[in-house]
Amino acid sequence: MMIMALLVSFLLLQFATFSSSSSTENVPPIIGEGYRLISIQETPDGGLIGQLQVKKANNFYGPDIPLLQLFIKPETEHRLRVHITDAENQRWEVPYDLLPREQVPPPSSANNVEQYGVVVDDNYTTTHGELVFSYTPDPFSFVVTRKSNGDTLFDTRPDREPDRPSFGPMVFKDQYLEISTKLPAEASLYGLGDHVQPGGGFRLTPSRDRPYTQYTSDLPADTLNTALYGSHPVYMDLRNSNGSGPRAHGVLLLNSNGMDVFYEGDSLTYKVIGGVFDFYFFAGPNPLDVVDQYTSLVGRPAPMPYWAFGFHQSKWGYENISVVEQVIENYMKADIPLDVIWNDDDHMDYHKDFTVSPENYPLDKLKSFLEKIHSLGMNYVVLTNPGINVNSTYEVYQRGMADDVFIKYDEQPYLGKLWVGPVHYPDFLNPKTVSWWEDEIRRFHDMVPIDGLWLDMNEPSNFCPGLCNFPLGDCHSWECCLVCRKINETKKWEDPPYKINVMGSKEYIGLHTIAPSAVHYNGVLEYDAHSLYALSHAIATHKALSSIKGKRPFILSRSTYVGIGHYAAHWTGDNTGDWDNLKYSIPAMLNFGIFGVPMVGSDICGHYPAWSSSMEELCNRWIEVGAFYPFSRNHANLWSPRQELYLWESVAESARNALSMRYRLLPFLYTLNYEAHTTGAPIARPLFFSFPGYTESYVISTQFLLGSSLMISPVLEQGDTQVKALFPPGSWYNVFDMSECVESKGEYYTLDAPLNVINVHLYQNAILPMQQGGMITKDAKTTPFSIVVSFPFGSFVDGGEARGRIFIDNDELVEMKLGNGESTVVELRATVIHGNVTLWSDVEDGEFVLSKGLIVEKVSVLGLGGSGAPRDVRVNWNPISADSKIQVRSSEQRRIGRDDRGSMSMMVEISGLEIPLGNNFTITLNMPES
Repeated sequence: MMIMALLVSFLLLQFATFSSSSSTENVPPIIGEGYRLISIQETPDGGLIGQLQVKKANNFYGPDIPLLQLFIKPETEHRLRVHITDAENQRWEVPYDLLPREQVPPPSSANNVEQYGVVVDDNYTTTHGELVFSYTPDPFSFVVTRKSNGDTLFDTRPDREPDRPSFGPMVFKDQYLEISTKLPAEASLYGLGDHVQPGGGFRLTPSRDRPYTQYTSDLPADTLNTALYGSHPVYMDLRNSNGSGPRAHGVLLLNSNGMDVFYEGDSLTYKVIGGVFDFYFFAGPNPLDVVDQYTSLVGRPAPMPYWAFGFHQSKWGYENISVVEQVIENYMKADIPLDVIWNDDDHMDYHKDFTVSPENYPLDKLKSFLEKIHSLGMNYVVLTNPGINVNSTYEVYQRGMADDVFIKYDEQPYLGKLWVGPVHYPDFLNPKTVSWWEDEIRRFHDMVPIDGLWLDMNEPSNFCPGLCNFPLGDCHSWECCLVCRKINETKKWEDPPYKINVMGSKEYIGLHTIAPSAVHYNGVLEYDAHSLYALSHAIATHKALSSIKGKRPFILSRSTYVGIGHYAAHWTGDNTGDWDNLKYSIPAMLNFGIFGVPMVGSDICGHYPAWSSSMEELCNRWIEVGAFYPFSRNHANLWSPRQELYLWESVAESARNALSMRYRLLPFLYTLNYEAHTTGAPIARPLFFSFPGYTESYVISTQFLLGSSLMISPVLEQGDTQVKALFPPGSWYNVFDMSECVESKGEYYTLDAPLNVINVHLYQNAILPMQQGGMITKDAKTTPFSIVVSFPFGSFVDGGEARGRIFIDNDELVEMKLGNGESTVVELRATVIHGNVTLWSDVEDGEFVLSKGLIVEKVSVLGLGGSGAPRDVRVNWNPISADSKIQVRSSEQRRIGRDDRGSMSMMVEISGLEIPLGNNFTITLNMPES
């Protein structure tokens, strides 16, 4: 962070003049009188199309576009689209081949309004499915409501009441678009990332002067109140009022231009510097429904290979192959699981992509090393940066120049600067670049059989702003040592009239990235396509790895945009090794679940050094949390001290405890991976996803769920040996000690949490699949299964129905689906009625699992009423014979935190089973009444 802060300060001082003195002091709070609807008609496919005419033009932030095209289309029962663009000229939109979706009618060049049908003078309403669209013609505004209960979800009608902040009608200029919506007091909003709020909150905090800016930048992950690596102009709105029960909906503005989104509590205002209004509304009504509907549009999350759910170790500064070998050996000696070893750019020949250092990573030794770890079942991932070194002896550069694959300025490849020195940037909007990129990955993979690729600095980052030429001497490291000047020729793009809050202040939008007036394929401006770079980069990489390896690809991207979860995983970027960043990691992870990027995590122990005396304690607590991130990796930068988990014995103990549980939970995590891929459901979720009616959970940023029922309650404060955790109503069982239960009415409990302990609790009416774990996923996934069934504490008469699922497949296949002969899903159900417990499975495509020889060895049933041992236990309706290996053990469970007199609960464990997982099975037991 220290290096980055120096860099940003240097660039801000050097290029302060880039930010023009375009004053906004004379811009009124309400800009203009908006538009009037002058024509509208229905389209054959059930939509509406019309024209909007500006009422009174002005020049604040530039002239108004005089005539707009309005298009409304209910695309599904739960998704509505509202699209507004110039009626006479094509404007920039997110490319349809990059993010596939339904096309809108092209702009009409005709000004004859009669062709559009009858003008509607009064309020008009159209209904299709759950979402109702209505509009007012003059000034034009629209409202989206929910059909089932009449809730207003989005309301752009101008608000000029004297006792509240005002907003005016819609504004649509070439480089300034503005629209607002009212919000009720009970609305809780989430999303609008990538950002970090003060205090690390998850729910959005209203502010009149601090926008949620959408524009990808490479500021460190703990930079507050500004745009970070990703742009996700989507939010979820959760409400619980008027006795109608909780309702969630989502709103996406699909626009890749820079924008400020101001959330003031009772209103939300978009201020966008280009493109179109392309709104999508998702009806929900549950949070999971919203993410399902959102990812059905932008792309379902990519399936991850099984090994990706193991533990990963990385550091910038593994200076040679011997160091990497020692790291692996030390993890083995410490009995800490490790699946994946990573190289930052240490393996490269002086920072150049797709090369290896002949001195530090000689090819023969690297290949021998990879043969060894691959034989163990381990995997190897390496870093790439987007910039290709401008170097006449560098073959990757030579081929790129020959194929004309780079972003340009004035017909020449645009020159920037990264760690390697002067660079050109591949233009992934160009089909030739995608082919060139695949060829380069193939050449490298033929030389070094990597298992995945790490896409770093793809915001894209650039150490030099403006238009640059080569330096007189060497140009290395992080300094801007090129000869650069401000770009005056295309001031319109370099210095737009409205200044978004990029880099934490209203600065030049090309600072620390490619110049906005640089040109992509087909004349596309960087100004418009900037935030799409990582998405196009990930798409090209996914295509390449899928083709080259013929296996399910693993890609990790720092920068993100809408839809990138369909291709890549994400880590939250360059954080700092301190307690604040440990806290920030949880809301960051939860946000990306909403964004359709469920495979997410933060650098465990921190990327930048904090030089803190509490580092050992921090790493203890961080691995206890990080072991339950969907993506679990320890990583640090070049200047950080070594922080592998075995370096402190106390941290090694915490790692063994937490990662041992993670590896036992691998079938559960991998099944969540399948559910994410098929429904969009996040792997890590906020509490309100499972308890939307429990409003106390809406503000929780310090706990999270895996799936619907496994709650993680970590210690996040230095020196604490207890944790105050919110428990939604119901019974919660400690997965490290299943005899212990928190039975809550919906309240906070203080739990013991000594240094090596993480509190993880399983909710009632869940079925949790587990295996025996191991040191590597390859071995862990072959071990016998344990099935844990949880009922409400003391269930006897009717404990409800517990549910669970196991998905198993050949995780090397590119596709993850049933019906291909190499996958199995096992649905699990359990009930307890008058002391009679029944657990059964329903297997689909069981042949694959049967071929693997996987068995269920143990079943544990929690929360049973009655007393003592069960009177009768049957497996597939057969009683247990006297000479059977099956053992039945019952023990009393205890409640934590409340008086438990007059109530008791039993845990029954049935072990020694040898039930083939691929066959349907039934287990019954009968509890004697107390």
